[in-house]
Order: sequence, then structure tokens, then C-alpha cells
Amino acid sequence: MTESLKPHLWFTLYRLMNMGAGRREIRVSTTELSSVLGCSQQSASRHLRLLEQLGMIERRVGVNGSHIRITEEGLRVLWEVYYGLRRQLEEGELEAYIFEGVVFTGLGEGAYYITRDGYRGQIREKLGFDPYPGTLNLRLSGGYIEMKRRLTRMPAIILEGFKDEERSFGAVRCYPAIINDDVEGAVIVADRTIYDDSVLEVISPIYLRKHFNLRDGDLVRVYASSPRRSSS
Repeated sequence: MTESLKPHLWFTLYRLMNMGAGRREIRVSTTELSSVLGCSQQSASRHLRLLEQLGMIERRVGVNGSHIRITEEGLRVLWEVYYGLRRQLEEGELEAYIFEGVVFTGLGEGAYYITRDGYRGQIREKLGFDPYPGTLNLRLSGGYIEMKRRLTRMPAIILEGFKDEERSFGAVRCYPAIINDDVEGAVIVADRTIYDDSVLEVISPIYLRKHFNLRDGDLVRVYASSPRRSSS
């Protein structure tokens, strides 16, 4: 997460992006990178090692330098900082996204996760409602899939991961949402999930299927945006 990325490492990631590593694999020596960063060769080497350990870059060490590409996680962090800066500089709301997806029945895991005290308490505290024990699953298609990818790059309300007596649970990113122009809730994106970007998971304080009389195959509209401030 951005909060755990030290400023000097973020700046190194930013410089690598400027060198083209966000679009393709580049070759760079620690001597060249140290010159760009204005630090010692040893520091540049350490930055690369730490970024690799954090999963922000992929690196292959060669004779004439390292072959480096920024990972999807690294790009997400850069996007998050970009949106944060944009918000502060423009002093306004970030753009929202309007999704339309088709209801489908999931595997029932939503109820299991949402009812864990570690998540439920954080939802009450950070989102301001007691969640219905389950998620509404929507299948996205076409441009909505890329729209979801853009949404997940924006700052989010973070539900921290935790451990209980049974297992460990990963972090969850939450985006305030309005479902069918009527019910407030949130789009959730779990760090550990069986779903790909074609699925939008929605939570709310009520049973959405019953409230809207929804069946599999019905179309649902979701308005989602980044919160004013990311939280953790």
C-alpha cells in the first residue's frame, strides 16, 4: 500500500516510470540510476532490491545492469499518488464511475467474509453502516471492465487484513457507491479474491436482491467513486 512505501522508494519508482519501465522492460545500471536519483550507487541498488521485495517491480539482473519493469501493483501505487495530488491541487471531487452489470449467483463466500468480526467492525467504523451478510455480484462486460481497473487505482477506504483462530484475511479496498440511484453501499475489491476484473462486488446495509426484487440476469446500475480521503 502507498502508506508503507517510503518517500525515497516512491521517488525511485517514479523515476523508473519516467525511464519507460511502466510500459516496457528497460535496462538500467545502478550507476545510471544513482545519477538520476542523486544518490550513491549502493543506495540505488538498495532501492531496487526493496522495490522488488515489495512487489513494485520485476527485475532480472544482467551483466550490463538490471532489466526492470514496473508491476501492476507498482502502477497502482503511482496512480493512487497521482489521484491524491490531483485532488489536492484541483480542490474538488474526483470523477465517479457509473457501472452497469448483470446479477449472478456467486459461490457464497461473501457472507462468510462480511460476517467476520475483523471486517464487519471496520465496515461499521469506516463506511458507517452495518453490512448485510453477503455481497451482490455483478458481471461486467465491454468498457466497464477497464473502468473497474481505473476505479481500483484510485484512493480507497482500506479494511486492514487480520488473523483469527482459523486463518488470515487480506486487506480490502472500498469505494462508496449508490446502487440503482437509491441505496448507499460500497464496491469492495479484496486483495485475495477468486474473481477477475469482470466482477463487481457490492455491499450495503440491506439485502439488495430482495429490496430491488433482483434475479440472476437482471441489470443493476452502480455509481462508485473514490472517498475524499483514503483511510486505513
